[in-house]
Amino acid sequence: MLSASANVVRRLAQPSVLAPLAARLKHTLPDLPYDYNQLEPYISADIMKLHHQKHHATYVNNLNVAEEKLAEAVAKNDVSAIIALQPALKFNGGGHINHSIFWEVLTPKGAEEPKGDLLEQICQDYGSYENMKKELVTATVGIQGSGWGWLGYNPISGRLRIATCANQDPLQATTGLVPLFGIDVWEHAYYLQYKNVRPDYVNAIFNIVNWDNVTKRLQDAKMAN
Repeated sequence: MLSASANVVRRLAQPSVLAPLAARLKHTLPDLPYDYNQLEPYISADIMKLHHQKHHATYVNNLNVAEEKLAEAVAKNDVSAIIALQPALKFNGGGHINHSIFWEVLTPKGAEEPKGDLLEQICQDYGSYENMKKELVTATVGIQGSGWGWLGYNPISGRLRIATCANQDPLQATTGLVPLFGIDVWEHAYYLQYKNVRPDYVNAIFNIVNWDNVTKRLQDAKMAN
C-alpha cells in the first residue's frame, strides 16, 4: 500500500535511471475487491463508483504526472522545482495510499467487531472495543473540513493509537503510525447519501469493516518492527 512513497524513494536514490523507472513504475487504479453495489445500504453504488472511478483515479493520474515532473527536476538538479512539487506529491500520493487502504478495509461481509489478536490489542490499549470505536468516531466526526480518521499502530510503543489527518495527508508519513483502518470524511465519500450528517456515515462504516484485513495489517506491522 506504500508503493507511492516507495517509488519516489527509489527514483531519488537512482537518478541515472529516473526516466526508465518512471515509465515502468506508473501507478494504476486498483480494482475493488467487491462490486460497487455490494456495500449497500451503508454506502450506495453511486457513491462507490464516483469515489473510485473519479476521485481515486484522479489522484493516481496526478501522482504519475507529478512523479514524471520530479524525475525531470532531479535529472536537471533543479532543487527549486523539486521543492515546488512536494505539495502535489503529498496530496496525490496520500490520496492514492489512503484510498488503496480504504477499499480493502471495507467488505460486504463486515463483522460486528474484531476478534483474536486485534481485539486483544484493542482491549489492552482502550479497555474495550466499544471504547476504541467511540473514540475513533468522535475524532473522525470532529475533523474540520476534509480528512481521515485512523486507527494506527505505533511501532515504537507497540500500542494502537487513534489519529486524524487533514486532506489527503498519509498517516505513516505524517505521524509515523502504521495505518490499520481509515475512515474517509471528504464529502465525496458520503454526501450523495448522507448529505451533511457526517456522524451517520461514520457510524454506518462499522457495519462493513473488514476486521480480518485490519488484523493482517496489525500482524504485518508488528513483524516489520
